[in-house]
Amino acid sequence: MSLTIEVAGKSDVGCVRKNNEDNFGYDTRYGIFVVCDGMGGQAAGEVASKMSVDVMLDYFRQSNGLPPNAHKFEGVSERANALGNAITQANAAVFQASHQGQSEHAGMGSTIASVLLRDNFLSVGHVGDSRVYLIREDQIQQLTNDHSLVMEQVRRGLMTQQEAERSEIQNIILRALGSEEKVEPDLQDVICQPNDVLLLASDGLTKLVKDKSILEIVQHAPSMGRACEQLVETAKKQGGDDNITCLLIRLVDLPWYRRIFLSKKGNQQWQNSI
Repeated sequence: MSLTIEVAGKSDVGCVRKNNEDNFGYDTRYGIFVVCDGMGGQAAGEVASKMSVDVMLDYFRQSNGLPPNAHKFEGVSERANALGNAITQANAAVFQASHQGQSEHAGMGSTIASVLLRDNFLSVGHVGDSRVYLIREDQIQQLTNDHSLVMEQVRRGLMTQQEAERSEIQNIILRALGSEEKVEPDLQDVICQPNDVLLLASDGLTKLVKDKSILEIVQHAPSMGRACEQLVETAKKQGGDDNITCLLIRLVDLPWYRRIFLSKKGNQQWQNSI
């Protein structure tokens, strides 16, 4: 089975912030997809998130696929190891820039949510509270666990999920790119199925749009592009107090002749087979 992907993304400054510190990027040739949410004053967050996305994409572009892994992450595939090594390189770049660069970049950092697709498998890597969701059939599943103070308290039974959603300390992140010299990303492997949809999103979306609403929007939108627009619009209607970013990926099992037809048409909505 050879899956073809349909991908779309959108980032919006929201209704309150003056600048957008979110960034996203992807390269379908190598199956890498990234969303980052920066933090730091004087637009340093925007620098950190852009740097993180660029490092992630360049890591796979320069090796023309899966590079040799400098660090071994136990219990996951070589594909996930490559993703983890890319994240550690992004962390090193942001850390160095924040500690040795210009003073206005001091203390900057970024969350990261990333996916690497190969054949019929995907790997997920993340740091912080940007999330990756899997939408399969009529179900939505959050694949990542937020590295935030409130969610750590939920995991320890010190706070309910409802209390966490109303908490005034939701923005306290326990793990981020650039905050320490070394970072430990969470990594996992997932088997893909035809018609799976992946959502990578910053917390500006997920704080304001519930999982059920996300599922309904994605299921009923006429395209991935329109689904992104509707997700952003919904978050803004709920106040839009943060930057809002979403990246959607649909996996489709097309017959070979359809893939060739779409390739010849040059339809930009459809990307290369993976």
